[in-house]
Amino acid sequence: MIENLVSTVIPVYNRGAMLREAVASVLAQTWRAIEIVIVDDGSTDDTPSVAEQLRSENPGVISVARQANAGPGAARQAGLQLARGEFIQFLDSDDLLLPEKFTLQVRALRTDTEAGISYGKCYSSNNGVREAQPAQATAQKHRVLFPALLDGPLWPTHTPLYRRSAIDAIGPWSKGRLLEDWLYDAQAGVAGIKLNYVDEFIAETRNHDGDRLCRQWQNDIGAMKERLAAYPVVLAQARNAGVVADSPEMQRFARTLFSLARLAASQGLTEEASGLLRLAEAQRTERAWDMRVFRAAAELLGWRRAGRWAEAIRSRRSAR
Repeated sequence: MIENLVSTVIPVYNRGAMLREAVASVLAQTWRAIEIVIVDDGSTDDTPSVAEQLRSENPGVISVARQANAGPGAARQAGLQLARGEFIQFLDSDDLLLPEKFTLQVRALRTDTEAGISYGKCYSSNNGVREAQPAQATAQKHRVLFPALLDGPLWPTHTPLYRRSAIDAIGPWSKGRLLEDWLYDAQAGVAGIKLNYVDEFIAETRNHDGDRLCRQWQNDIGAMKERLAAYPVVLAQARNAGVVADSPEMQRFARTLFSLARLAASQGLTEEASGLLRLAEAQRTERAWDMRVFRAAAELLGWRRAGRWAEAIRSRRSAR
């Protein structure tokens, strides 16, 4: 480990042009002790040559690793094996860091010695147009991840800066391709990593029309199954972190589980639907009657028909 060095790990798959912009945002940091580890996750276009060109243009700063396509979590983990910094930054190839990010967050972690992760506000842009509100929950200040993490990820993946010691405590990235960042955060929550909040915009997440893994579940039943599988894991981590069943966050999570159970049923994923409903019933103490009604409908009509019936009702209510 090299003291003061910030190592940025960038997984990339078929995004040569955006990779250049992501790397440029790291090179533009006012904090100058930096290194960049690009992990090409089996790209089939010009991305490998772009990565090599970036390495040759920045000797001693950029290194490049390659692997067969295995997803972003596995690529980040591979990059960690090469990273030498006291601090670790993850950056997806389609996102950007703002110039003061490392300076602000390294100083914050130097001051707040109990914290292992520093985060701050993140812009969200759609095809180049920034939204006024910060992305996800990055306008909210938390000292620990749970129970807030039950409401969803607090930040886009590139918003936090980690101490190396926190990375070691969290453990390896999930090999899954969907919600692997949320699962990683849940591991940090169970590990009890303290958070430091920088009340400044420090990064930008870019929404665009290109292929994105986070959208695959909408059209791919296998991707949907993988996404659904993350929720029981987060629930187990929350329990391990001491979140009680009657907390407001757990009650909202139970409603989410119930909603996902209905969605899974409508797609014919009977095993997933049954498991999610069972978990929701175990956590929820409010309005349990609607779960009982849905279970009765599933036993009478079958899971798929009950799910489609429930989803049709939800759609009509949403359209009002």
